[in-house]
Amino acid sequence: MSLGNGQAVASLYELDPRYPVPSVLEVLAAPANRHLLEYVTEDPFGAHVFPGNIPDYSPSDFLADLDRQLASTAPFHLWSYIPTCAYRCRFCQYPVVLVKGRPDVTERKAGQWVDWNIREAEMWLREVPHLGSAPIGEFNVFGGTPSLLPPRAIRRLISFYRENFNFTPDTAIRFEGDPSTFTVEKLELLAELGCTKLSSGVQSFDDLVLQQCGREHTAQMCVDFIGNAQRVGFEWISIDLMYGLLDQSVDSVRRDLDIVAEHDLTAVVCAKLHLKSFSDTRTGVSGEKPAAWQLPAYRSKLAQAGHRWPSLGEQYQMREVLTEGLTRGGFREHPTMYFARDDLGPETWKSIMVDQDKQEAEVAIGLGGSSSCRTSEAITDVNPKTYTAALEAGRLPLESATRFSEDAQEARSIKMALSTLQPLRDELHQRRFSGRSLLDEPWRRIFRSLEERGLTAVDERAKEINMTPEGKVLIEAIINTEL
Repeated sequence: MSLGNGQAVASLYELDPRYPVPSVLEVLAAPANRHLLEYVTEDPFGAHVFPGNIPDYSPSDFLADLDRQLASTAPFHLWSYIPTCAYRCRFCQYPVVLVKGRPDVTERKAGQWVDWNIREAEMWLREVPHLGSAPIGEFNVFGGTPSLLPPRAIRRLISFYRENFNFTPDTAIRFEGDPSTFTVEKLELLAELGCTKLSSGVQSFDDLVLQQCGREHTAQMCVDFIGNAQRVGFEWISIDLMYGLLDQSVDSVRRDLDIVAEHDLTAVVCAKLHLKSFSDTRTGVSGEKPAAWQLPAYRSKLAQAGHRWPSLGEQYQMREVLTEGLTRGGFREHPTMYFARDDLGPETWKSIMVDQDKQEAEVAIGLGGSSSCRTSEAITDVNPKTYTAALEAGRLPLESATRFSEDAQEARSIKMALSTLQPLRDELHQRRFSGRSLLDEPWRRIFRSLEERGLTAVDERAKEINMTPEGKVLIEAIINTEL
């Protein structure tokens, strides 16, 4: 839902009086930062996909670029994307496939998607010769809801990847799922198969908020999942929390934080509700159908029925409650809005992709996967029918690819490094881009402008660029509007 500047400023100043004024408010309201306010009001997803600037690149050329990088790579990140879901959440715009019906029917449908995922993986291995030997830092089975898969299909999927890719003793295996489908039986199976990390889309511990989202699990199911996973012995248990949801209050978010503190979680990912289509900005991957909440008529109908969307100011209060509370609780934000216990370091898979001294490749196998290397990136088909038709015809279903020019490669590296919220080090930049410096043009002008507006601090002596607290809050807007 687009707002004019006056409406956006008004929404920014609409606050819950029981909570502090967000520190970022005055920065966003400043005329010099109007473009940042427009960005956060329009609400596109911020820092997930970094598209190239040269379109219509051949997918086969992307695969060749990827193979060259994997020939001498540090550990890279590997995804297996299973799109199955029992239902569609009202905020979800990702490529998903609904699997419903009798247990025998759902088991067959879910198993078919494992078949297709393995078939696609076999094509990747043929097309990218170094893919099978390159070391994997972290392997993630994401979705969708892969925890919907029956035990036999889970075993087959993980066993295939372990047998055909280079899993080292240091490779972490992570599995994502819905709290209601992470049964004790499945948790024990995952532990047996070598999974040490779990991710679960809890979204909220408020049953009324969950109900409005269309979620079919309860807060108690979320708490039960955490306890069961801890008893089975998983070393890393991460949950996703969302803010800005329908009928959600700042108090509700604070209560979510209290529950996190009570249950000794390893990591928490906090995501703002995003309603602008990812495909409009190519900063994420959208499925064929918009989310219910993306439809203006549906949103208006909800408001007319007495439901309420949090204002922009309240959303920043929610964000501040989460970031400050998690930091006090011993968590470290790295990258933006990913919080892991400080003694454990950052999320491995995100660190592999975005840390300034890494930025290795990622390969995402499955419907709508986003894969990249340092010179190009590609998106797998998001249409289930054309995706499966390509597989049946023996074609790797890459839908599109883009390439990065030399300047764009440098800009992409800076954007990803900034998303970590760690200091940008000129020494590392010059090592990667010989003859280029963050303290020379055009970057000097950009970072000085940000410094004048209270968003960065340029340390000439240490040759570092640091984000201010306000800059860290707005980092997604900064990297997508100013770089």
